[in-house]
Amino acid sequence: MNTLGLGSRLKSGERLFGTLIVSPSPRWPDTVATLGLDFVFIDTEHVALDRAQVSWMCQAYQARGLPPLVRIPSPDPYQACMALDAGAAGIVAPYVETVAQVRALRGAVRYRPIKGARLDAALEDPAVLEPGLADYLEARNRETLLVINIESIPAIDHLDELLEEPGVDAVLIGPHDLSCSLGVPEQYDHPRFQEAVLAIIRRARSHGVAAGIHSWMSLDRIITWAESGLNLIIHSADIIAMRETLGSEVRELRKRLGHAAGAESDAGRSSGR
Repeated sequence: MNTLGLGSRLKSGERLFGTLIVSPSPRWPDTVATLGLDFVFIDTEHVALDRAQVSWMCQAYQARGLPPLVRIPSPDPYQACMALDAGAAGIVAPYVETVAQVRALRGAVRYRPIKGARLDAALEDPAVLEPGLADYLEARNRETLLVINIESIPAIDHLDELLEEPGVDAVLIGPHDLSCSLGVPEQYDHPRFQEAVLAIIRRARSHGVAAGIHSWMSLDRIITWAESGLNLIIHSADIIAMRETLGSEVRELRKRLGHAAGAESDAGRSSGR
């Protein structure tokens, strides 16, 4: 799938599925390409990936028809441009709360490589751009996506204003930070958290914007949200899947072979871990 197809499918309301990829291993892309995903999510806010690794990952997944959405470390338009230059299909900007932040990110995503006073003027009035330049920028940036993380009370309070700013393709709920902002940290079953998630989904979709979440929670919960309009689903992560699957199987092996739960293996002891 190319990025244009991803954006069109999002706008149509189709549900798209991805996962967080932490590992920069060259063995990963071929394996991930067999999982039936529509895109991959690469996080540089919380994961220690350098520019060269991110660029390699973006190119590798793009080549396999999996557009990479890259979360940048902060809602900074220069970091957005860096990720797009690396090959990102779209930008996820964390902890967005103001219209000014959205506008600056829109400048990076829709008007790259224009910057400075020229960009400020274009954001105020696109008609100031020469026709040839306007056509060039539209063609160059047509396939890039702008996704904003909604993960705080101020973001919810200003959500309609944020979504009225043109150019936002999707909102992405950050469950952990949102739960903390709501005063119910990691209490994902709390009514306050559930109400906030549903409100974000419904308001986004009412503006014609896709609604997403990165969730490592139960499938039943994701299905409930999807039935309410969630259509950008980032489920789990490579590292979470390994921990849960491998951990469960190792515990089962220990149990069936009569080993104490949690006992260190010889390999673990010899490595000092």
